[in-house]
Amino acid sequence: MKRVITYGTFDLLHYGHINILQRAKELGDYLIVGLSTNEFNVSKGKESYFSYTERKQLLESIRYVDLVIPEYHWDQKINDIKEYKADLFVMGDDWRGNFDYLKDYCDVKYLSRTPEISTTKIKSDLNLVTIK
Repeated sequence: MKRVITYGTFDLLHYGHINILQRAKELGDYLIVGLSTNEFNVSKGKESYFSYTERKQLLESIRYVDLVIPEYHWDQKINDIKEYKADLFVMGDDWRGNFDYLKDYCDVKYLSRTPEISTTKIKSDLNLVTIK
């Protein structure tokens, strides 16, 4: 069985998230998603709209996702790869090169993102809407 692992915040889940999860799953048999905790997001200067529990529930409802694990900090990836016996680490290509150090532990692949959508774009667009 080929195990694939990826990470993210997955706040305001959208079709770009679904696309990358589907493509990651197509690269293996079992997809593990490391989901950033709210505390970890704060340390990165991010604030999630949905709680960790709500985001986890959303991810677990997606047919491509086999397991969701908490991501507490940047440095846990090597341990997660070992613990979950991941064969492939996948991230969006906006992170290209940042995780090449993981090649000592598994294959690393950067997937192109869905260019017209992102959580940042959604948040920006929603700020333009006036509630009447």
